[in-house]
Amino acid sequence: MTQPIEIGRLLSAGISGFTAGCRVNQLSVPSFGALVRAPLGDGYQVYGLIHDIHIDDDGLVRQLVTADGVSEEVMKDNRERRIVPVEMSVLAVGYEQDGKIHHLLPPRPPLSLDVIYLCEDKDMVRFTEKFGYFRHILNGKDVPVGEVLAAHILQAGKARGADGTRWIESATQEVITLLRDDYPTLMSVLGALADIS
Repeated sequence: MTQPIEIGRLLSAGISGFTAGCRVNQLSVPSFGALVRAPLGDGYQVYGLIHDIHIDDDGLVRQLVTADGVSEEVMKDNRERRIVPVEMSVLAVGYEQDGKIHHLLPPRPPLSLDVIYLCEDKDMVRFTEKFGYFRHILNGKDVPVGEVLAAHILQAGKARGADGTRWIESATQEVITLLRDDYPTLMSVLGALADIS
């Protein structure tokens, strides 16, 4: 059994989403559109999709940007020992309770400093068996809907191996059905999905 991949710890949370932070040297693991989970004990965990990754500046970075001839050592030190975390914004798309997946907003959010894990392929396949969680993505505020859906669908398809192409086609049909009355959003989403094939 593989060890779960910890990608960060919770900074702030609400029912519809949360923000997690990690060190710069952990940044190779989380990716845009990735499905993550926050286990909270008692058979309960919250699932979400990463829809933004950003690094805020601090006073030192502002000074370094304007300085001439910044050495590689100073750059490396700033990147590896940086105090300001990399922040990931996560859209809540469901939860699990007592072994059952629900594509509803969670009853309660994770708590500060809870560990956030990247979902393994088996978790991704299990969570994405049905498409009910798509409505959370399509209704997300300040979420680049088409890009998040395309990135997520590509990752979920890859998690399925040989069955991935069939799942991607079914997911695309579901998106078309859900957005049939919203032509501008549908075209944006289909344009992003066209880039993954």
